[in-house]
Amino acid sequence: MIRLLVEEAVANGARLETACNVLGLRARTIQRWGDDESDGRCGPRRPPANRLSDSERRKLIRVATSPEYRDLSPKQIVPQLADRGMYLASESTFYRVLHDARLQRPRGRARPPVHRPREHVADGPWQVASWDITYLKSLVRGEFFYLYLVEDVWSRKILGWDVHAVESAELAAKLIEQIRVDAKDQDLTGWVLHSDNGSPMKGATMLATLQRLGVVPSFSRPRVSDDNPFAEALFKTLKYCPEYPVRGFGSIDAAKAWVARFVDWYNLEHLHSGIGYVTPADRHAGADIGRLKARRELYKRERTRHPERWSGAPRAWHRPTIVTLNPEVDHKARDAAA
Repeated sequence: MIRLLVEEAVANGARLETACNVLGLRARTIQRWGDDESDGRCGPRRPPANRLSDSERRKLIRVATSPEYRDLSPKQIVPQLADRGMYLASESTFYRVLHDARLQRPRGRARPPVHRPREHVADGPWQVASWDITYLKSLVRGEFFYLYLVEDVWSRKILGWDVHAVESAELAAKLIEQIRVDAKDQDLTGWVLHSDNGSPMKGATMLATLQRLGVVPSFSRPRVSDDNPFAEALFKTLKYCPEYPVRGFGSIDAAKAWVARFVDWYNLEHLHSGIGYVTPADRHAGADIGRLKARRELYKRERTRHPERWSGAPRAWHRPTIVTLNPEVDHKARDAAA
């Protein structure tokens, strides 16, 4: 890792000696490491003489995790043990041993909640939506545009989007208002809008707008992208599109023009695998029912004409009826058993 950092600095124009001095190394050390992936330092040749024995480490862990001390920090455990005439180790050793055992976490009521977000089930459009903000590279290094995008979880249709130069709760609230207008004043009461924990998602203006419209906000756990999989999958589709300008956009207007073309393709032409290989716009409007029925009839006719070419039943062209965000149970298995 250190060698790679030095090589990157040298590639960007820094002198080898200067880069090594910043890291507290000699240039000869980097040269000696050569192509070895490790940093070349062998570390201590033997464990320190005052190291706790295995039995002492087990005793320390047993005490620190006991019901009496499990909610206390080592800085409180050590003096309490001293009052009882017991010395196991210093505070720093407590921290080190607990860290090595992967037990060094916030204790007591300071422990953050780790509950999964609430499950949301949709069996039609305008029930559950997912939204997020992603970076769009510009041609200027270090400068980005920000794509705001809202997707209906059941139909996968992009309900609204916009591109801005900044992230803000005010711009996010404006997008939700625009979605309501574009949907011909669709009643959003009870509509679940899921997002991550970013400041634009939880800003006062955004939350006030959702409350006024009757929208139910839902949030992922901090730093857990799997809690918002529909938005993440859509961003991957967008950025891995063959026409995506990997070098960046020249202006915010160029970014908006490209996203507009992508949204039209995604909603009107893209046969989405998660919804039976129909377009999100067709599924959102209910036109996918006839489309899938026509496919089933075609396959039945072809099987009748050439039964020798079919080893089993024709493809069912199934229409997914239930879509779940952050499922707690397997709804597909439940539907199959019903």
